[in-house]
Amino acid sequence: MTQSSPREKPSAISLVFVGFMVGAVLFAGYTGRMEAVSEASFASAQTAVELSIELIGVMALWLGLVRILEAGGLMYRLATLLKPLMVRLFPDVPPTHPAMGAILLNISANMLGLGNAATPFGIKAMVELNRLNPFPQTATNAMCLFLAINTSSVTLFPLQVIGIRAAAGADRPADIFLPTLLATLVSTTVAIVIAGWLGKRDRNYDKSVYEVTDGSAQETPGLFETADYQELLYPAGRRDRWLAGLFIAGFAGAIVYGAAQVGIQGFFRGDFLSFWLIPALILLILSYGLGRGVKIYEAVTDGAKQGFDIAIRIIPFLVAILVAVGMFRASGAMDVLTTALGPFTQRLGIPAEVLPVALVRPLSGGGAFGLVSEIVSNDPNSYNAFVASIMMGSTETTFYVIAVYFGAVGISRLRHTLAAGLLADAAGLLSACWFARLFWTF
Repeated sequence: MTQSSPREKPSAISLVFVGFMVGAVLFAGYTGRMEAVSEASFASAQTAVELSIELIGVMALWLGLVRILEAGGLMYRLATLLKPLMVRLFPDVPPTHPAMGAILLNISANMLGLGNAATPFGIKAMVELNRLNPFPQTATNAMCLFLAINTSSVTLFPLQVIGIRAAAGADRPADIFLPTLLATLVSTTVAIVIAGWLGKRDRNYDKSVYEVTDGSAQETPGLFETADYQELLYPAGRRDRWLAGLFIAGFAGAIVYGAAQVGIQGFFRGDFLSFWLIPALILLILSYGLGRGVKIYEAVTDGAKQGFDIAIRIIPFLVAILVAVGMFRASGAMDVLTTALGPFTQRLGIPAEVLPVALVRPLSGGGAFGLVSEIVSNDPNSYNAFVASIMMGSTETTFYVIAVYFGAVGISRLRHTLAAGLLADAAGLLSACWFARLFWTF
């Protein structure tokens, strides 16, 4: 028997959606921008579908590669290795559940700036977390925390922003590395603290889970499923392990050769970070699978099947979010909001010229990217360009992440996810300004 959701009132994302849509229409009615809002509604809907279709290939490839790691046992090994930390962060998830390994891979990929790989890892984690979910369409505490961490993920290599600065002719394009790292450490800490605190305060949810599971969600029949990948494995021999080692050694030699051509510092700051990380990760996954006796092709094609299903499943969620945001921006309401908040945010250390980036970033990655590109191209060595670059590298498109990750598993009741994510965004933006001011003086 399917359990009902512990809450029947409208979800936070529902209220936000209605607020954006109604606000856009009413504002456009008074400013004469109804034509722009109408066009934005159709254009945004089309963009959402096109984006979902574009994700199919990426999802299929990386979920196929994830299946190699699953069949080879890496998910389990990662979860076991970092069991003490993960149990503290996710007490509701069994310590060696496959979700733990997927969460770790997602966080690691985000830290390295590998967005194309991070999203499939994150969706895989959400699928696994949903296996433990006693309430269909309602986010668990673990899901809320995982999404909050994702929207504020610690970033070691903000490659995209560094590339913008380098292309614009900045004297030291990589100078944003350390302040971006520190700002994301602050935002991630805030995300963990807020999500944990709000989760503990939700007594109604805890009580409902206890009633459904008799006090033990981890042992509820039907919620915990252990996958069997025996059909994707074969007895690996010494030859397989030697081949895997030979592949890795050959790639290491290629790195040494590349570094010798352009210099070690230039190679690792430029080509390696920009172009080598993704192929390196693919090679390491294939080598790991070979050494562990995984049938590589069969595993990749088996895992890739999920990519098509998930990409189609998230279309309704992306359409709703992107249309609401697109109409709100087209109505001119965002410009008015920026002007109204300017005097207040100036006191917080956010320059008026950079404020649009702070407001648009949680709503639209493409919009924020365009704003940052414009600020940097106007004067790549200015303080405003420095602040905008750190903001872009230390925050995430919260509404997009929520739409994709929760849409993949059909979650519509977000509970405290949105509040934790937006508060983490605010912490990231404010700390980005603070660290920008600190490092600008050096």
